Amino acid sequence: MAAMHASSRIPTSAQTGIHEHLATLLERHRAAPFRKPYADYNRAAFAASCEHRQRTAPEAPLILDSCCGVGASSIALALANPGHYVIGVDQSAARLSRNITGKAGLPPNLDLVRADLVDFWRLMLAANIRPARHYLLYPNPWPKIGHLSRRWHGHPVFPAMLELGGMFECRSNWRIYIEELCFAIERLTRRPAVCQPYAPDAALTPFERKYLNSGHALYRTRVLL
Repeated sequence: MAAMHASSRIPTSAQTGIHEHLATLLERHRAAPFRKPYADYNRAAFAASCEHRQRTAPEAPLILDSCCGVGASSIALALANPGHYVIGVDQSAARLSRNITGKAGLPPNLDLVRADLVDFWRLMLAANIRPARHYLLYPNPWPKIGHLSRRWHGHPVFPAMLELGGMFECRSNWRIYIEELCFAIERLTRRPAVCQPYAPDAALTPFERKYLNSGHALYRTRVLL
């Protein structure tokens, strides 16, 4: 019955394949490391997150849930992986402040952080903090042709994100986004990355649930960086 009420649209674009300027953009970003100064609030959020992890589970392998939204995926990952420490990061305080846990509260192995990933990823890299697993679930696809640089693989921070390593997984309901991401990963790391259709047993995020209920095809890539 849920599918009857779902009305999410598949991203539409005049772009029909991998963007013709993606390779040039990737080479430009590889040649000129991103050196934008860190924002003070991101430094503070990162320091607080490190302190929380040190108090809670300093030796546990790390799962990073980037663009976690309201944190539903981060909570699910923490509950499913009690031996890991999960950090969910989103730049929206409004999304993170939503009461999605009710009386149960957050799992003890979870930290939800309000920060800009452009800084948070680089701060992790500078501190030599590496995730064992890294999720990027249903990022904004920015499907217009002129928005390539707004997609994560078109952003100058992307090479630094790849350097974090770990088992990286991205999911989207726009096939071209995952195809471009795979192209970018292979171009910068020489590691094979494949866009695959994906049908989860259970939705991990609210967006995934909405897309499934709307009958969308889903795609993902998983790469050991």
